[in-house]
Amino acid sequence: MRRIGPTVRPAGLSDVPALVDLRLANAEAHLSLAPDVYRLPQREAVAHHFTAVLTKGAGGDAILVAELDGQVVGMVELLRLPEPPAHQILRPEPSAQIHTVVSGTARGRGVDSALVDAAGRWAAENGITSLSAGIHHRNDGAVRFYRRHGYAPSGTLLNRQLEG
Repeated sequence: MRRIGPTVRPAGLSDVPALVDLRLANAEAHLSLAPDVYRLPQREAVAHHFTAVLTKGAGGDAILVAELDGQVVGMVELLRLPEPPAHQILRPEPSAQIHTVVSGTARGRGVDSALVDAAGRWAAENGITSLSAGIHHRNDGAVRFYRRHGYAPSGTLLNRQLEG
């Protein structure tokens, strides 16, 4: 029997429970990478976030979902970044951060690639010219995945924890 690939579509309010489950599963996975960096958010806060994004309407952020056999098995969230203020030296460029999550049961079935490709199309159709993916340095698989899809290092983010 031939496997059919994922279908990607814009998320709707009826997808919020699946989106929440995906976000919380992703948080659990990230806790094992760096418990000093990541946390497990409250289910209600995650549901509120997705509901708010999905009710904003066109022109804002976007959430796309991937389905296999009628089940939501992945999501990609595109969050627009503000342009730098006029007093800063960075050139304005319409950009967004991309966050991709695929359920463990759907890995290896092309869901992640379908989501990233669809996100690129959505971004281009909505005037975004640059996408960035913030990935923890210990998440080697995600780094390799995004590099295969044309993402490359773009500077270095340095962080210093302050006492007190």
